[in-house]
Amino acid sequence: MPSTSMQFSTFDAFEDAGDNAGGTSEEKIHVRVQQRNGRKCITTIAGLAEDLDIKRICKAFKKNFSCNGAVQKDEDAGEVVQLSGDQRTNVKSFLVDQEICHGENIVLHGF
Repeated sequence: MPSTSMQFSTFDAFEDAGDNAGGTSEEKIHVRVQQRNGRKCITTIAGLAEDLDIKRICKAFKKNFSCNGAVQKDEDAGEVVQLSGDQRTNVKSFLVDQEICHGENIVLHGF
């Protein structure tokens, strides 16, 4: 009877949070989705540059994605944009299309 060995690859959901490839983590824009209750979730965008008008970007997100949103102050991440719903792919395509940042500087987290 032949012996078969099975190897399981472990998946770490937070492994890419400390990823520094392509620049420092301060240059990266982190787009996360957080589960609320039931099927509801919110999308958070952290790491946008200080010289950008974040309130204006939030307003554009809300108009283009037809969702609600707010800008929150955070001690660690600075200003964080919160959007209702799972808007990760929309946010990434918007930031690249409007030339706010490059695609390699955006890190998508979650699920």
